Amino acid sequence: MDLQTGKLYWPATVSSPPIYPPLTEDIQCDALIIGGGSSGAQSAYQLARQGLHVVVVDKRTIGGGSSSTNTALIQYAGDKMLTELAADFGEEKASAHLKLCRQAIDDIEQACSQLPDAADFVRRDSLYYASSEADVPALKQEHALLKKHGFDVYLWDENQIAAKYPFRKSGALYYRNDAEMNPLKYIYGLFEEVRGMGGKVYGGTEITGKKFSSDEAVFYTKSGHQIRTKYVIMAAGYEQMELTPNANATITSSYVVITKPVADLSSWYKRTLLWETARPYMYMRTTPDDRIIVGGMDQETHRSVSRDAHIESGRDQLMKNLSEMFPEIKTEPDYVLGAFFAGTLDGLPMIGRSDEYPNCYHIMAYGDNGTVYNMTLSRIVTDMITKGSSPHLDLYLRSKPPRKQAQ
Repeated sequence: MDLQTGKLYWPATVSSPPIYPPLTEDIQCDALIIGGGSSGAQSAYQLARQGLHVVVVDKRTIGGGSSSTNTALIQYAGDKMLTELAADFGEEKASAHLKLCRQAIDDIEQACSQLPDAADFVRRDSLYYASSEADVPALKQEHALLKKHGFDVYLWDENQIAAKYPFRKSGALYYRNDAEMNPLKYIYGLFEEVRGMGGKVYGGTEITGKKFSSDEAVFYTKSGHQIRTKYVIMAAGYEQMELTPNANATITSSYVVITKPVADLSSWYKRTLLWETARPYMYMRTTPDDRIIVGGMDQETHRSVSRDAHIESGRDQLMKNLSEMFPEIKTEPDYVLGAFFAGTLDGLPMIGRSDEYPNCYHIMAYGDNGTVYNMTLSRIVTDMITKGSSPHLDLYLRSKPPRKQAQ
């Protein structure tokens, strides 16, 4: 899958990336993880901390997939509001999902505290604003349900927004204690921790075949080597859809601009994360070197040729939107790209189980909070492997449809 096109920002922030060579011998391990991105890194880290001997392989360079285009707005609220999830899954399950995501942010922060530069993890608040006045009633309902379940969120009116920002919106939800980070530093940092705990990480290692027996899986690489393992986690990111198609999964194209450094960001209240109620939506955040990341302009296409044809127009529209929100900020695009983005129809990420081998799990953290979802799902799969059960597996296991089919 041609995951992205354009000039990537995150690799430019890592001056000396770790080297992960290809596998050149037969090897045996407790758990094999296929995929060297966010889901693979967080799964490997969790399992290694539990004492398992972990091996990670990726056909690309480690971190060279969609993780290099992850804009890393670390939030617990997602593309579908709590009220929408509650209508489809029931209030108890919907609120449990958001609480797991909130806990995942704490877990990510704890993991980052062990890494060099803490992967640039910084707590940020979020402003989720009404794209039009017609969206305000839905925000009021969402606020009431979030408060009912103990979330730290506030309902702001137009005057409260205008008092903090140089733009006016009819209403907004103001979330406390979300975060931002550098996703590539996070991945490298976690894999270095894994290697420090005795794990092995291999880039440029493509899996071309597999064989399952009652208590063991054998995977074969393109170079002719074997990996024997008891447990398997398929963590191939968006390319997982090619390996295990799922009717709940969707693929679209999205666009991102990272600007040149901005001299003065003082008008940006607390450098909050910004996103909106419109679908498709626009989002914004800042970076440690005072750039602005602005993304969105999603297109309903899964063809890379069609996606790439809209990169320039996407860039122009995103910069126009930025200028309308912050007219006093004068800057230019520096990094521009188009990338595939995976989501789900029902609004929740997914865990899959293998029909061929009971010790094989598929992590599909599709949606706008991929890093957070990956932490949540990796913790669940780790519990399944090390404890034999997890109270949260059924929430994300997609063998059955939700209570009410999402529209």
